[in-house]
Amino acid sequence: MEVPSSFLVLSLLLSCFATTAYGVTFSSLQKTLVVTASPTQGEVLKSGDKQITVTWGFNRTFPSGTDSAYKTVKVKLCYAPISQKDRSWRKTVDEMKKDKTCQHKIVAKPYSASNNSVTWTIERDIPSGTYFVRVYAFNAQDEEVGFGQTTSHQKDTNLFVIQAITGRHMSLDITSICFSAFSIVALAGFFYMEKSKGKASQQN
Repeated sequence: MEVPSSFLVLSLLLSCFATTAYGVTFSSLQKTLVVTASPTQGEVLKSGDKQITVTWGFNRTFPSGTDSAYKTVKVKLCYAPISQKDRSWRKTVDEMKKDKTCQHKIVAKPYSASNNSVTWTIERDIPSGTYFVRVYAFNAQDEEVGFGQTTSHQKDTNLFVIQAITGRHMSLDITSICFSAFSIVALAGFFYMEKSKGKASQQN
C-alpha cells in the first residue's frame, strides 16, 4: 500500500520538531575519535602546576567521509562517576545541553583528522576530583556530532586525580611576612624619632 505523501511530510516535520525540542543526545553520538592523555591510571596531579598532554584523531575503522561534517573540536576535562556522586551540579544527562559531566574546557580548535595534540597546564581553579578527558567534534551549527574519550564506556579506566590548591600560596606568605617585618621596623623607627624629639625639647 502506498504511503500518502502528506503522511511522509508530517513524519518529517515531527522528526525535526523532536530534534529541535530535545537537542543532541550523547547516546546518539558515535565514538569516532581516538583520544589519549598523558596521566596514568590513578596518578595524582596538582592544579596550577602539573600539565596534561592530550592527543586525538579520527578512528580509521569508520568509513571514509564519516567526519565530513566535522568543523571544530573541543577538548574537555570530565568528572568520573566517583566525583559525581551526590553532586547534582555534576550530573550526567543524555541531553547534551543539560549534561554536566564535562564542565572544564581545555582547548577548542578547528577539526583535523590526525596529528592533533595539546599540552595544558591544569588551571588553579580546577576542583579536587577524579577525571578523564573527552573530545567532542562539532558541525558548522556548533552541534556535537562525534566524540572520543580516554576512558571506557563505563568510565572506570584510565582515570586520574587532580588535587586542588588548598590554603595560601607560599609567595603570599612570604609577602605577608615582609610587610609585617617592614611594619615593625617602621613602628620602631617612629617611636625612636618621637623619643629623640622629646629629649631634644627637654634639653631646650
